[in-house]
Formats: sequence, structure tokens, C-alpha cells
Amino acid sequence: MKVTRVETDNVTLTLAKPIGSALGELRDFGMVLVTIHTDEGVTGENLVFTLNNRRTPVLRAMVEELSDLIVGQDPGHIAGFNARAWKDINFLGHKGVTVMGISALDGALWDLAGKAAGLPLYRMLGGAQSRVPAYHSGGLWLSLSISELQEEAGRFMAEGFKAMKMRLGHADPRDDIARVKAVREAIGPKIKLMADANQGLNEHQAIRLGRMLEEYDLTWFEEPLPAWDLDGLARVSAALDTPIASGETEYSRYGFRRMLELRSADILMPDLQRAGGVSEFMRVSHMAEAHDIAVSSHLFPETSIQVLGALSNAIFLEYMPWFSPLYNEQLSFENGSAIVPERPGWGFTFNRDYIRHLKG
Repeated sequence: MKVTRVETDNVTLTLAKPIGSALGELRDFGMVLVTIHTDEGVTGENLVFTLNNRRTPVLRAMVEELSDLIVGQDPGHIAGFNARAWKDINFLGHKGVTVMGISALDGALWDLAGKAAGLPLYRMLGGAQSRVPAYHSGGLWLSLSISELQEEAGRFMAEGFKAMKMRLGHADPRDDIARVKAVREAIGPKIKLMADANQGLNEHQAIRLGRMLEEYDLTWFEEPLPAWDLDGLARVSAALDTPIASGETEYSRYGFRRMLELRSADILMPDLQRAGGVSEFMRVSHMAEAHDIAVSSHLFPETSIQVLGALSNAIFLEYMPWFSPLYNEQLSFENGSAIVPERPGWGFTFNRDYIRHLKG
């Protein structure tokens, strides 16, 4: 089998209502959809995105520029593609849009390989668990009032979720504490609660807020510091009893290796787009396992579920349904966990009719 061409497309997904976080207002997403075609008719799909549709043409162009590394090649030689691509991007660097371009193609190649073999990716990657605990991350935003936070938390519980995440980021930490207290009171002591600062604090602010939060029994305190301050994050982690989760803005196994060396986080959160795709996500997670560190996914629930299903140290799937309308299939849940699909490849395929509707 040979790759004959790589097709890219882009659409804009607009949120029903803008949402607020420490990163600013989120309104829509620029989606780059990737399809790899072969001479035997088997295809592989994947997607990557930009926030607020900013620089989407740059991301799409990077995917297209890297496509010459797989056209005419055996799509099953995924490690070979990664080695060629890693060398190819050396001059531009191994972070940012270059790695995102590799991720887009790597994931599509894995989807293609699973379809060709008739197996879901989690089984091809080793198979560790058929369901993964999930937390709802699609709400509890900074833009909500306290009463709205409590109402939404109750709705997530009614949907069957046993874990959920809220956002932090007010100028006065007492405001954040009041909101966490209100959500904890609404959900009770048995539902797991995470809190995400979205890189909005400095080291001293994070330690102060983290100590104030400890009575509310958070499952983790996420991304308190800017992604580049790994040394500071290690000091925050050492100062707090609450576990620190971070890594969604880190790139490749080399970035995560430094996090592990410093003990910057108690839970790593590789992102399929930023980490480098399925191949690099697995490398990072196995490296974490060697340090007795757990992993959780970031975004991309439909595709991340397959990778997490292959990992014995995967503890949570982040359920953020932003991109769910782009797929024909839906995630299934049971007793607070997401069920890993047994369908080939990702187990999710693009809803071409809906995508055409978006292009309008």
C-alpha cells in the first residue's frame, strides 16, 4: 500500500456562546481536517485546530508542506515518517506549528493503519483498558456567575459524570475560592473536582491560592504557571499537597523529559496536537510510567480515548465536546467512564454532510 495524496480542508466551528477563561474569550475554532488517501482505497483522518480561527492558514500550510514526506511511501511505516519529519523541521524548530503539522499526519496515519488492520488503535498500541474515567470539562467557565456554576455542575452530575473541572483566574484569589467552595457544596464530597488556572499565575500567587484551595479536596490544580516556567512549577508542586497537573502546552518527549526530571507535575497532560501525535503521546506516557507518573488527556476526546485505552497509567479522559459535531459517531459513557470504541482506527469518522454545511 502507498500513500497517493494528502487532502486538507478547513472549516470554522463557532461556539453557541463565547466563553471566558484566563486565556481570554473563546469564540470559535479554525479546524484543519486531514485525509490521507492510498492506492488501495483505505483512508486515514485527523484534525488539528486554532483558537478563535487565528493563524489557521499557517497551520494548514504546515500540514501540506510536510505531506511530501509521506506521499509515495508505505503508510504503515509511521516511525519512518516521524524520523524524516523530525529531521526535516530542524531549521524551523521542534515546537509550535511544525510539531502540530507532524501531529496531524501522524494521527491520520495511525487511523489508516487501524482501518487497514481492522482494529481499534488502543488494541494496536497494546491495549490496557476498555474504559477510562472521564471528567466533564465543557463548562464551569470564568464567565459564569456562582449560581450558574452550581446549576451547571448539577447538570453534569445528572448526566452521569463523577468528575468535572472548573476555571480559576480572578484578580482576587478570594473570588476564586468562593466559586470553588460553591461548586464543592453543589456536588458534595464524592464527586471529583479539578481546577484550572490556565497559566494565569506567578509562583507566589500559585502557592498562596493552592494552599487556600486545599480544604476543598481538588483532584488536581492545573497549569497554575506559564508553560515555560518548569522550575517554578516544580517549586509550586513541592509546596502543595494538592497534585499539580500540567503539560498540555508542552511539546514532544524532550519537553516532557525535562518536566519529569524536575518533578514539575504529579500528572502529565499531553495534548495530541502539541505533543506530536499518537506516536509521541505514547512515548511521553511510557516515559511518565517509568517515573510512576499518571497521565490524562487534553481536548480531542474522540481520538484521545484510543491512546488512553492503550496506557495503564492513564487515569482520566478530558471530555470537551467542542469538536464532537464533526464526527458521525459519538462517545459512549457508562458509570462515569468513557468506553473505548472497538471500531477500526480512531473509531470516529468525519461527518462530511455537516462539514459541507459549515462551509455553506
